Amino acid sequence: MRKQSATIIAVGLLIALSVTVARAQSADLVLCDRVAAEPSDPDKPADVKGVAEIARSDVAIAIKFCKSASAASRRALYQLGRAYAANRQMPEAIAAYRKAAGKGSTSAMVELGVIYGTGTGLPKDEAQARALFTRAAEGGNARGVTNLAAVSNGAPADPTKTRALLAKAAEANAPAAQYQLGVMMADGVGGPQDDVGARALFEKAAAQDHAGALERLGAFAESGRGGPKDPGAAKTYYEKAAALGNAEARAALKRAECPYVIKDKNGKFVTNLCF
Repeated sequence: MRKQSATIIAVGLLIALSVTVARAQSADLVLCDRVAAEPSDPDKPADVKGVAEIARSDVAIAIKFCKSASAASRRALYQLGRAYAANRQMPEAIAAYRKAAGKGSTSAMVELGVIYGTGTGLPKDEAQARALFTRAAEGGNARGVTNLAAVSNGAPADPTKTRALLAKAAEANAPAAQYQLGVMMADGVGGPQDDVGARALFEKAAAQDHAGALERLGAFAESGRGGPKDPGAAKTYYEKAAALGNAEARAALKRAECPYVIKDKNGKFVTNLCF
């Protein structure tokens, strides 16, 4: 009887210890998410906003808690890679990204693709970059889709497939995908031309402060393409895009202020005449 009681107590202690360890790992993941989650990562919980760049003051915290949580979470493993990269520990970052990608993290695939594409930390290999972006895109990662289009110089090998992948990512409310899909629809690439659909996508991306979408929306409103012509709205869109650093929007605002072009006798541009 005494032996049975000891066994029950031992089992109870093991269960309590397991619960404590699980809770500790969960708390570590929460802290890892708080300082190192990436906003567009499909693995990220909906209630976690994420950060575009890990703050310098948070790097050590991110490494500590993401490393602790990484054994049980591919998201934490990817975020550990981000933390190492922020700390300029590229070999460690690459190792974490590889492990996370091996576990199916599409965001880690994208980061590895960027590293191969730029030759930062690994020998430049565009074929590897394209393969990683393709895997990420097929997994529904919006950055994977847009980066795949980028390494294809804006002319993807299979525009129909690229458009379908962008549509999938756009439905998940990814602004970069909404913008890229809008451009393809406006140009009739990979499917029928659809100005109305393109303008609607630009509106969705613009609502999330995508500078390119704001500029395109300004151009559509200025010309009346895909919807009503509205010079006032066009100016507002251009101003918002310009404030976010969009050069095309700044040029559009300059043209509006200085609409008359002065050319020399050979027809070459000299200056704009403002009023």
